[in-house]
Amino acid sequence: MSAFFINFVANNIYIYNRKNMDEREKLAEESYSASNIQVLEGLEAVRKRPAMYIGDISEKGLHHLVYETVDNSIDEALAGYCTHIEVTICEDNSIIVQDDGRGIPVDMHEKEHKSALEVVMTVLHAGGKFNKSSYKVSGGLHGVGVSCVNALSTKMVSQVFRNGKIYQQEYCKGKAIYPVKVVGDSDLHGTRQHFWPDGSIFITTTYKYNILANRMRELAYLNAGLKITLTDLRPDEEGKTKQDVFYSEKGLREFVRYIDSSRVHLFDDVIYLNTEKNDIPIEAAIMYNTSSSENIHSYVNNINTIEGGTHVMGFRQALTRVLKKYAEDNFQKFIEKSKIEIAPEDFREGLTAVVSVKVSEPQFEGQTKTKLGNNEVAGAVNQAVGEALSNYLEEHPKEAKLIIDKVVLAASARIAAKKARESVLRKNPLTGGGLPGKLADCSSKDPAECELFLVEGDSAGGSAKQGRARERQAILPLRGKILNVEKAMWHKAFESDEVNNIIQALGVRFGVDGDSKEANIEKLRYHKVIIMTDADVDGSHIDTLIMTLFYRYMPQIIEDGYLYIATPPLYLCKKGKVEEYCYTDADRRRFMEKYNNGSEEGINTQRYKGLGEMNPEQLWDTTMNPDTRLLKQVTIENAADADYIFSMLMGEDVGPRREFIEQNAKYAENLDI
Repeated sequence: MSAFFINFVANNIYIYNRKNMDEREKLAEESYSASNIQVLEGLEAVRKRPAMYIGDISEKGLHHLVYETVDNSIDEALAGYCTHIEVTICEDNSIIVQDDGRGIPVDMHEKEHKSALEVVMTVLHAGGKFNKSSYKVSGGLHGVGVSCVNALSTKMVSQVFRNGKIYQQEYCKGKAIYPVKVVGDSDLHGTRQHFWPDGSIFITTTYKYNILANRMRELAYLNAGLKITLTDLRPDEEGKTKQDVFYSEKGLREFVRYIDSSRVHLFDDVIYLNTEKNDIPIEAAIMYNTSSSENIHSYVNNINTIEGGTHVMGFRQALTRVLKKYAEDNFQKFIEKSKIEIAPEDFREGLTAVVSVKVSEPQFEGQTKTKLGNNEVAGAVNQAVGEALSNYLEEHPKEAKLIIDKVVLAASARIAAKKARESVLRKNPLTGGGLPGKLADCSSKDPAECELFLVEGDSAGGSAKQGRARERQAILPLRGKILNVEKAMWHKAFESDEVNNIIQALGVRFGVDGDSKEANIEKLRYHKVIIMTDADVDGSHIDTLIMTLFYRYMPQIIEDGYLYIATPPLYLCKKGKVEEYCYTDADRRRFMEKYNNGSEEGINTQRYKGLGEMNPEQLWDTTMNPDTRLLKQVTIENAADADYIFSMLMGEDVGPRREFIEQNAKYAENLDI
């Protein structure tokens, strides 16, 4: 068939489709009228598009319902009226949140002609947070929090303890069942919310205790003196229930020690400040350790601003300015003797800090509230941190000397890392623009549709190369376990062949806004980076090593949702002509129940110890085919806890790791012993 004929057919198909499209568009225009305009009343919009309000409808969105409800109680604490919040997971996975604040007002709302409680619970953009006299600062300023929880629950019961009475109202999918009524007398004060998440909206309605515990612990640290009790009434295998009480007397000072507890400290002091500048309350806690990473955790009105913002900018500016001046005034000869040039990021190596600000009218960039945009906050934080740090350095010369020594060491490592990167690039002039020779690249150049598989072992890498979809799937085999970057100095990572292969394959460069250590992912070549390892202990270890590399060196890839873990099957189960891949032991048991009344007899089970045991077709069908594979997306739900977990599991200090293993060993599955 000639090229002319192919083009002729293609052009005529296009013309035919274009003609049909024109006709359809004309009909659509003629039929489009006022009757096509849909008006969503009350909370119907929330139920129609829940992800717009809570992020998603998965496990993350489910737990977000609790956070939104607790935030209302936290706002009462910020206003000085609440000292204790109780969160309870009931046996049926419903949630109760109760506080000892003022209680939501129950008197009649002048404009809406119904109880203020009903207005708050059933009307979007309604709440006391819009009135500055009610709340000076608040976590949620859009007035959609608790009303969204109500909308996304099959049932919700609100009780208000106020004026010696108990006021109550029930709701069904956001609509009030009856007017607010008095159901009893009480000396208590505060609000009690009990809700049942709607299983027709959420993918899962089962709450995870650890996820809620991490957030409640964080809130307790951020609000010194506030007690938060978390109770799980669902009995475990032994019939026991669970409860934790989170309370912090010293707030951020204890928080930064918790985050940094598994690292070796440069000195034991916490540099702490708690002040107010330009009507902005500012609190910060700083520790230095012997690691090469910088870990700044920032919050605005208790919201974790994972992308930073103006308060982080002000903090970094103050740190660089004060430390640089102190070094020049006291250690100029020492620095000149070292023959190195110190960069701003050198002052932050080995730094762990928590910065918390309270802003009356925060402006966040994007709906996710992950980056603060208020320009006035940068100057306030810069001034406050600068004053506190200057005073500390003058009063603690011994500790100041340790910091400067660390800074000089960081500068030396940075220069060595730069030379190592340049050396690697010089060694690879003929590998396709610096691409590693082991990379089997895909033909597409569109990052949005391209996938990179980081595969354990050359054997599995060979099968993956044969079984892949060559247009959009690239394969990079990894030999053995990569370097544990949590223990290594910065420049050592770039001397590792496997680490360099990953970085080069991705197209990542380092250096953003003068920070040589910040990953630049503007030219990222793949928007899906998939870790594919054996379904055994060694495979899990390699998963963790690779995730550590991304978290410490390229966190933006995780934050943007580009990092995944493939899930290869554990078994291939056969019964007669029926065969099925089973990804867990539970899947295997279900297969036996379905096809053999729960018995193993007569079932042929193949256990896959590694990816290399599969042929290319099997690897494609089970692990690489987008239509059939199971991928786990790597996300950072809680930055402070993620920081702690990585340093504890992968760091130098063995003690915390041993304690963790002893506490969690009973939950381990599929161990090869």
